[in-house]
Amino acid sequence: MDWSRYRFRSVWDVDATPEAVFAVLERAEEYPLWWPQVRSVSRIDERTGSARFRSALPYELVVTAREQRRDPATGVLEIAMSGDLLGWARWTVLPRGAGARALYEQEVEVRKPLMRRLALPARPVFLANHVLMMRAGRRGLRSLLATAPPDRDAV
Repeated sequence: MDWSRYRFRSVWDVDATPEAVFAVLERAEEYPLWWPQVRSVSRIDERTGSARFRSALPYELVVTAREQRRDPATGVLEIAMSGDLLGWARWTVLPRGAGARALYEQEVEVRKPLMRRLALPARPVFLANHVLMMRAGRRGLRSLLATAPPDRDAV
């Protein structure tokens, strides 16, 4: 087993329409406004950007993300990542009752040298760090959508 490879899956149930959730998630450059661990997102070109992440542990990850799929009809947003993480991440936003369910899936290989050296002994800590980051993101998204003006279709 390659201890530097990770598969993540998170489910966020949100009291907002799928369209409103998709509209927020497709604007990656605004993630730092509502997701504290996403420190910055900078657009490089029409389909590519750079992002910096830092959660509870004292290290930062920097990735270049390239849009692979943006499909509002199916609620799918997918990126390919390079840099400190090599792999992909995907949001799938679906209706759920009166609200929406945002499914986050990610498969990556950690490329950051220190994290690779600590891959086996620190794996549980790295996994817990990811859980904390995702919880904060879910809280931020819910809060943002709860305060959105009610007359807007998308935030």
